[in-house]
Amino acid sequence: MPSIPVLKVVIAGEASVGKTALVRRFCEDRFETSHIITIGVDFQTKIVALPDGPVKLSIWDLSGKKRYETIRTGFYRGSLATTLVYDLSNDETLKDLSGWYMEIKKTLPQQKFLVVGNKLDLVTGNAGWVGKEFARLLGAGFMETSALSGAGVETMFEILASYACLRMT
Repeated sequence: MPSIPVLKVVIAGEASVGKTALVRRFCEDRFETSHIITIGVDFQTKIVALPDGPVKLSIWDLSGKKRYETIRTGFYRGSLATTLVYDLSNDETLKDLSGWYMEIKKTLPQQKFLVVGNKLDLVTGNAGWVGKEFARLLGAGFMETSALSGAGVETMFEILASYACLRMT
């Protein structure tokens, strides 16, 4: 039986944008209403079925707290793709993504990025247009998700896995 490739990916963004909620929704199909701040880093794994075969994502969920900034660089190494997550209902979290982008690009100049506006369930209309423009400027993909309802979460991780596979070739 052939081995399944393990692909390290990173989920980054400010505290409270829903990074951990997205990972838990994807890996465990659950949503917790209580908010527990990630200390340093957390990670989970899950197999994703792609057209060329399954891959195992090693998903590294990084703390968004500023006090962990100095240790994050080490966690970026070896990752093949990054999701930059912001809160669609809080414009400040989108503004902060440029700092995350630059921090990661210093360590991983060839990194592929996906910009994700989370908490779609809290907004109406076209809240993500600014995020979409930001992603375009970075040459990154863009999408909106809701960890609460699960909308877009599976697709987000499939895209992230595809980006990681592109880096492997």
